[in-house]
Amino acid sequence: MTDIPWWEPKTGNKELALIKDVLESNVLNDAEVTAELENRISHLLGCQYAVAVTSGTAALFMALAALGVGPGDEVIIPDATFIATANAVRLTGAVPVLVDVEVDRLTIDVAAVKKSINSKTKAVIPVHVSGRAANLTELQRVALDNEVFVVEDAAESFMSKYNGRYLGTIGTLGCFSFSPMKLITTGQGGLVTTNDAELYQRLRQLKDQGRPMRGTGGDDPHPTIGYNFKLTNVQAAIGLGQLESLEERMAHMRHLYELYQRGLQSVSQVKLLKFEIDKGELPLWLDILADQRDDLEAYLRTKGIDCRKFWYPIHTQPCYLESDDKFPNCMKSLPKALWLPSALSLTDDDVDKVCAEIELFYDNVVV
Repeated sequence: MTDIPWWEPKTGNKELALIKDVLESNVLNDAEVTAELENRISHLLGCQYAVAVTSGTAALFMALAALGVGPGDEVIIPDATFIATANAVRLTGAVPVLVDVEVDRLTIDVAAVKKSINSKTKAVIPVHVSGRAANLTELQRVALDNEVFVVEDAAESFMSKYNGRYLGTIGTLGCFSFSPMKLITTGQGGLVTTNDAELYQRLRQLKDQGRPMRGTGGDDPHPTIGYNFKLTNVQAAIGLGQLESLEERMAHMRHLYELYQRGLQSVSQVKLLKFEIDKGELPLWLDILADQRDDLEAYLRTKGIDCRKFWYPIHTQPCYLESDDKFPNCMKSLPKALWLPSALSLTDDDVDKVCAEIELFYDNVVV
């Protein structure tokens, strides 16, 4: 039995009331409520345009497709990411090119990006792991020098900042996820952001069967190819309800980070991965590099403490197999990486228990 969750969605009466309003309106598809969510989020993030879609994966695919990425192109991505990043590249017909990450931040290694760029490279996707920013200053410099687009995978970094700007608004396009394990959720859902009017128009078409504006389903113009990635009013209503508690959620995540900093500072076998809280970085989940990670995770579960091991490196998955030798930092860090309980429902006592059990585990471990 799990007493302390790793994560769980948090919903309430506000979401229920907004869903009820949508149901009573009998307009269930992507319409005014979805547009309100897009407008609210673009205003929050300080960007010109936001397009709400069915998932973070769809957001990545649409961002790349809007840039014209397709067969014959290559897109550079980090080896440490959820496999959706690679799969979205494949969906365009392009080839994902895997590169190593920074050993302590788990974000894309810009030096590795620079070495991997060639005449086929169309874009690079930095992934902001757990809300930690990739080195966008250097990455954008390399991308500009090589005429390569930067598409931010900000699925885990909603409302986290880098150099005073929100992640997902710094590259040519930014992509977000609103799955149940995110700071705010729409059940499933995602968002693409941009400041480019032409790209915005193309995103609208890609989202809705090539139509430049919301259609009737009848004699609508379809000047280009598009798909169906619409986010419904019902889902958008949930998202609008979630935004009502956004500041409280953000404050909670900062507080959890401070608690774990204090609680784990004397455990030498564990390294809490750093967030630049004072510079605006916002944790989505709190993560550590831990000696004997698998044993620690199993032990915590026996104590009713849920946690989540990091992804396998993409290059170890059957569809993307490559040699371990190309990814020394991934192979060093990911087998030690663990997401600690980070749920919005956690109390101070919960975090104290997690830290105490981690310390107890290492006190009794046999070397």
